[in-house]
Amino acid sequence: MTFSGFGEYAIDFYDGLVLDNSKAYWDDNKETYLRDVRAPMEALLLALQKEFGEGKVFRPYRDVRFAKDKTPYKDHCGAVIEKGRGGGAYYVQLSPEGLMTGGGSFHMQSDQLTRYRASVDAHGVLLRKIVDKLVKQGWQVAGDVMKSKPRGFDDDHPHLDLLKHRSLYVRKVWEPDDVLHEPACLDRVRKSWKQLKDLNAWCEDHVGVSETTRSR
Repeated sequence: MTFSGFGEYAIDFYDGLVLDNSKAYWDDNKETYLRDVRAPMEALLLALQKEFGEGKVFRPYRDVRFAKDKTPYKDHCGAVIEKGRGGGAYYVQLSPEGLMTGGGSFHMQSDQLTRYRASVDAHGVLLRKIVDKLVKQGWQVAGDVMKSKPRGFDDDHPHLDLLKHRSLYVRKVWEPDDVLHEPACLDRVRKSWKQLKDLNAWCEDHVGVSETTRSR
């Protein structure tokens, strides 16, 4: 399937799911999800595979085993291209918010966090330049951030704000518009992902894949 944009009712599907997150709604509108959301997302990944690598579309079902919120379905469709969790990723998401792209280390295991902090301590200037450039290009810095400083680092450390991150990624959002439903949406994702290459290279070199994952 060639990517030609997300379907006409992609956003409407998620608007409805937010209001009625039930199996009945899902069953009644599943064909819309498959046609207007899932199939275009798979086609988008396929179109970007040669340049960025093989990706996957996440399941639409929430893991509610230990969650207080028992609603069964995710209110978005996300897809990712990554070599290993935490070691740099290219992410794209469709939701009522619109189109979102992102990249970086979305989650770090303890061994990854140790390497991340050691690298920020030693090579923080490079990461700072990468992040500052992305901010100037319109990216928002996000992640799990500690309220206090991590143990072993001084209060006046020049990169203390980066050291407080337990995950570090950036995101950019486009509200729903006509481009979302056109082939130009592919160019939008490709251009934004190209801007993430330096950040993901830093994550791959200085955070890497978790040793816990390697041992499985």
